[in-house]
Amino acid sequence: MKINLKISMAVLILSLVLLQGCSSKDQVKTEASTQTQEDETNTITVVDCFDRKVEIPSPVERIACGYAYTGHVAAILGRGDDIVAVVDGLKRDKVLTQMYPHIKDLPVPFSTGTINIEELLACDPDVVFLKTDTALNKSVTEKLDSLHIPYVVIDYFTMEEQLETISIMGMVLGEGERAQKYIDYYNNVIDSTRKITSSIPEKERVSVYHSVNEAVRTDSEGSFQDDWIKVTGAINVSTSDELEISGDKTYATLEQIYLWDPDIIIANESGVPEYILSNDQWASLRAVKNRQVYQIPNGISRWGHPGSIETPLAILWTSNLLYPQHFGHIDMKKITQDYYQDFFNIELSSDEVTQILNGKDMRELRTN
Repeated sequence: MKINLKISMAVLILSLVLLQGCSSKDQVKTEASTQTQEDETNTITVVDCFDRKVEIPSPVERIACGYAYTGHVAAILGRGDDIVAVVDGLKRDKVLTQMYPHIKDLPVPFSTGTINIEELLACDPDVVFLKTDTALNKSVTEKLDSLHIPYVVIDYFTMEEQLETISIMGMVLGEGERAQKYIDYYNNVIDSTRKITSSIPEKERVSVYHSVNEAVRTDSEGSFQDDWIKVTGAINVSTSDELEISGDKTYATLEQIYLWDPDIIIANESGVPEYILSNDQWASLRAVKNRQVYQIPNGISRWGHPGSIETPLAILWTSNLLYPQHFGHIDMKKITQDYYQDFFNIELSSDEVTQILNGKDMRELRTN
């Protein structure tokens, strides 16, 4: 059923207020300075994305990741070796499991919106990171509380909120300096890109259709993807129209995509560009006729995906793709190599960088 997107976003905003979502950036800084403390009982108190004060043993030595994104952040913070439980998606990330082979053998006590508590208990975690859908399941959180297993809710809907989650996890894991280094890099990419794209005249801006996982799944107005794509100076065609809503996902019809007729199509799922380019139903689109359909790179995560840690790289890659005349100074191979060296301490070969930038076959297929 089609829903007016403005109404949908209003409902989302109201829901976030009711759930007491992540605080504003300034508030998080204040909370961090006044409510984050390490005392003689060796605990630390943080404020999570549900505005909950959570007391956690310090130092944290065993980490349970009930949201794939939190595993990626733990890796950036140098704590990948301390992950003891995961969601299945983390096992499918080839670069991550190459860095931390033990992840492939870890238990998976998490499934959509719930937890196998007995399996989680056997992992003996010091902290559990949860996404919203699980944190809203009272039967799960009541069990965690009764067993005195501290959990921290990590979720975001904008780039600013994503930066807050990195700060929160940095505090929880005692890696504040590493977190700040990444936050500074992220902010610098946003600022330097906006400085260029803000001067591009409207008539010169490129229209883009962004495919998320499935060919017709795309971005809604106010979504995380809409947020970072705006920085690139693109006209994100799907955010100006009504979309079909299914849970937290939004879909376009092929008829809508033809009406938008974008200059360029970018897709984050391996195989989708080939599908679009070879399917007769898509053949008359301008982007398809001009072979302007591209695979977004995939490294630790799919760049720019709703749960991606590589948002800064997605911004740089997309800006370079859309406006080479303005971003010709960007060497994506060097930037990618430096990024993984600086934040994951891995030295990628030229072939490995090329594979990441191609974005194909970088995730294991689902087994069920």
